[in-house]
Amino acid sequence: MSQTEKRQLFDFLASLHTGEEIETLLRDLCTDKEIEYMAQRLECARLLLRGKTYQQASQLVSVSSATMSRVNRCVRYGGGGYSKLLAQFVQETEDGNESK
Repeated sequence: MSQTEKRQLFDFLASLHTGEEIETLLRDLCTDKEIEYMAQRLECARLLLRGKTYQQASQLVSVSSATMSRVNRCVRYGGGGYSKLLAQFVQETEDGNESK
């Protein structure tokens, strides 16, 4: 796969506006299991960012130790996908819930 094809995918994802649009696309692009794995990884990262230990997060989310290790490594040392973007999303979600 070329870098151009990857960039087109990333740009296309960025053009989507609603959760429903993203869900529709992911259901066509991915298997149910792949979507489940992505959701589990995000939940692991969310728990780690909220102060749970590696062991606590691993017990709360049913993922392999290899997956948990990778998520933990990305949260701590990755390019910012989890630590910046997910932390921002969690904060926005919590702020929205408090105002209701």
